[in-house]
Amino acid sequence: MSSTRTLFLVSSCLALTLISLTLVLKKWHLGLREEGGGDDGPDADLKLDLTSEKLIQQLRERQQELLPFYLNSTGDQTGNETLNEEVLGSEQGIGCSDLSGMTVVDLLGSGYTKTVLKVLTQQGSAVALKSVNEQGSDMRTCLEDFRDPQGCQELVSFKLRKEVILLQRLKHPNIVEVRAGKNEKSTLVSESVSLILLFIGLCLSKMNIVCLGLVRLLQYLSRSPLGSVALLDFQPRQFITVSGELKLTDLDDAVVREPSCRIDSDCLLQFPLRNFTLPCSSSGVCEGLNQLRNLYNAYRYFFIYLLPHQAPALLKPLVEEIMNTTGELKKNVEETLEDFEKVLHEYKSGLHLQNLQPSTAGDMDYRCWPSYEQQACVLSVHNALEAAHICSSHPQCTSFSLSRQRTWTG
Repeated sequence: MSSTRTLFLVSSCLALTLISLTLVLKKWHLGLREEGGGDDGPDADLKLDLTSEKLIQQLRERQQELLPFYLNSTGDQTGNETLNEEVLGSEQGIGCSDLSGMTVVDLLGSGYTKTVLKVLTQQGSAVALKSVNEQGSDMRTCLEDFRDPQGCQELVSFKLRKEVILLQRLKHPNIVEVRAGKNEKSTLVSESVSLILLFIGLCLSKMNIVCLGLVRLLQYLSRSPLGSVALLDFQPRQFITVSGELKLTDLDDAVVREPSCRIDSDCLLQFPLRNFTLPCSSSGVCEGLNQLRNLYNAYRYFFIYLLPHQAPALLKPLVEEIMNTTGELKKNVEETLEDFEKVLHEYKSGLHLQNLQPSTAGDMDYRCWPSYEQQACVLSVHNALEAAHICSSHPQCTSFSLSRQRTWTG
């Protein structure tokens, strides 16, 4: 089908990457000058050579950026790092041969580098499929600068290759699963998804699980197999929900090393409204900077909108404490996760309801906020005692009833 032919396939196998780069270099040095020559003379040839060298240099830099992801985090007895078989793809999954059997259902979005399509596999599952966006600004800029389609395909595809490798190495319930066959890591095929943005169609009852899942993810990233991972492009559009659970989908702008430093001012975290400075360690590294960058971004993009509006009234002091400590970066990710787990424990066990008094009843529906339904007041409670407390705090409430429906906390 025509829509599947447009998908640009890249390989995450190191050997194929090296072969591809070699072919690009051969093209430049053996044929490109002859194609670009003519009446313009040696000046045109010199300009072409300089442009080609710049592109070659960028390709080399991207390749060096990928190399650490292909290597084990620990070396062998000689100190040499070795190729990791898991990274090269030992798991069963979707390969290049399966792409021809997929049906494109919808264009989910496109950015500077990639296009994301909703496709159906031959088995009927809906998956999100990423490929290089040939009409994106990264490709357009490259073609304007270097005028070489093959070289630009090679250059722009590196972000997609990087994302595939990171998704293979970073395994966590709040990161989408990448499905691709051995040595066929071209397009990024992520797990079946609900394909909605976080803030579209997501009812308020799920906000706490979103925030808790996010903090658990940040804890994992702070001590991942690759090291401390920072998400440089940390925004809600990089996440989706799958069955109500938050999933990170975009990793091409992630970095896996803490910044080096000589003085404390080198360890500066800059945000639109706040700046933070960490001490430079004796080893010349801004230790903890990556996790604090992620944590403050979680605060400004998620917590500030979700947490204060969802917590039961009797848990709000604990939630406000989380808001204060994350807003000032007074705690690290581990400590913040402990605070979240404490709130969850209090909520699930009903400890926050010990001193409540029962209330009374009537028979008229009314609207309230937040509610599962627009035309009635439908809330989640721990038990009848909490329902009575809420009812007594609402002037319109004269009675309540309990259903058998359960939330994610049980």
